[in-house]
Amino acid sequence: MKTERSRRLWILTTVSLASLMTGAAFFSQNLLIGRQPTLPTDVKISHAKELSSAFREVAQSALPAIVSIETTGKAGARRVADVGDSEDGPGADNPLNDVFKNNPELRELFKRRGGSNGAPQSAPRSHGMGSGFIIDASGVIVTNNHVVAGADQVVVHLRDGSEYKAYEWKTDPRSDVAIVRIKPAAPLPTLKLGDSDASQVGDWVLAVGSPFGLDFTVTAGIISAKGRGQGILEREDFLQTDAAINPGNSGGPLLNLDGEVVGINTAISSRSGGYDGVGFAIPSNMARWVSKQLTEHGEVRRVFLGVLIQPVSNDLARQFNIKVGQGAIVGEVVPDSPAAAAKLESGDVILTLNGKPVSNPRNLQGIVEQLEAGKSYPLEILRNGKQQSINVTIREMPKSLSLASAKGQGPHEPEAETKASPFKDLGVEVQDVQQDLTDKLGYKGLPTGVLLSEVTADSPAEHAGLKAGMVIEKVGQKRVTNVKEFSEAMKELSIDKGVLFLVRTPTGSRCVVVSKAS
Repeated sequence: MKTERSRRLWILTTVSLASLMTGAAFFSQNLLIGRQPTLPTDVKISHAKELSSAFREVAQSALPAIVSIETTGKAGARRVADVGDSEDGPGADNPLNDVFKNNPELRELFKRRGGSNGAPQSAPRSHGMGSGFIIDASGVIVTNNHVVAGADQVVVHLRDGSEYKAYEWKTDPRSDVAIVRIKPAAPLPTLKLGDSDASQVGDWVLAVGSPFGLDFTVTAGIISAKGRGQGILEREDFLQTDAAINPGNSGGPLLNLDGEVVGINTAISSRSGGYDGVGFAIPSNMARWVSKQLTEHGEVRRVFLGVLIQPVSNDLARQFNIKVGQGAIVGEVVPDSPAAAAKLESGDVILTLNGKPVSNPRNLQGIVEQLEAGKSYPLEILRNGKQQSINVTIREMPKSLSLASAKGQGPHEPEAETKASPFKDLGVEVQDVQQDLTDKLGYKGLPTGVLLSEVTADSPAEHAGLKAGMVIEKVGQKRVTNVKEFSEAMKELSIDKGVLFLVRTPTGSRCVVVSKAS
């Protein structure tokens, strides 16, 4: 592939030099007469043919290692072939599904009627279709979790027409990655997992799969964006692409022009159920790590740090004197976690972990989960305006711990007020924390800080999201334990420049900036 790529680049260079030599007079003449210079038609066609040739070579090289996957589930069980499918029509990937989606009467009739006597039919065994690609010649295939999850039988179809019943499949619902194992008669062609971090917005990519049962379909597009999180999985860091992805493409590869897999086609954003120009793929670097875990252990052994975190917004960046997109703010430290043992605190900003810069919560999550349990790693943080380094010993994540476990209701209005102190410019009244009030508000234990007893309507505090019942733990970089300390801390700060608060609710802590512009 490297030889072929070099040859294509050489041809492009030759064409460009020839064009310069033969078209120099043409170019200068057009400039002199004020016309917009354009390339000669033969040069345009030559460039288009070169791109077409690149697509063709990638497709021809990759297709033998791409598979179509057919699954069968238990009778009556619902199978979803692609993230986002929501209708039980005459088949999860049948193009006629749109007819049923748009015609409720017809859909209901189809569900109710069976034979000529109108008796309902018994639910048949469910079927699903998806795609995948071979990463090991011995018969290891990568696909999506949602393609094979819940299946009783998985059949793999190769491009040459041969088919195999899978003898094993292992899945990771959190990342939506799965592996399927077959026993081929001879070594199989494979695809190489590339470096998804090296992919850039604007890069050409090819998506390959079996949309609507049309096996081994190739579509082209570009990387439209990186680092997308759509809220459909616990572990998300999607590549976005405009290469056409439809039901049945799930599990198929997203290929760069070197023929390397940079993503696993996973989901679409669609109002019609079909291609709308927005598709999402799991980055290959995540898939590589997950598939290796599944191959070696049959499960993904994740580790955890034990913090709930929030991104650094523009207002927060100014308060912490760091750049937007630099670091992640610790909102809550999980008890009995590696973070708690390392004495991380709410309001700390994590700047680097194991020497890798942290840019947002999703990035930090990706760094953490690929560390090794039992090992100690350096953590650089910003605390009270000063950088410092600490070490954290990572542990394996308990099976019961969800990556999105922070749930609960927001605070309610307190029933009583005592010793209230007004701060009119801010739009709040605060009081010392009292056990009876915090118990009624749903706090576990007695939080440290001052209780927001009232937030004035249409005030800077309300606009910033502060609500009665929250506890303010820090003002600027200072921790406060009572109204007097809160008042002293506020004297040193100006609402015109914005005031940073660390606030707590029964569900956790976060940083908030209140200013007149809020």
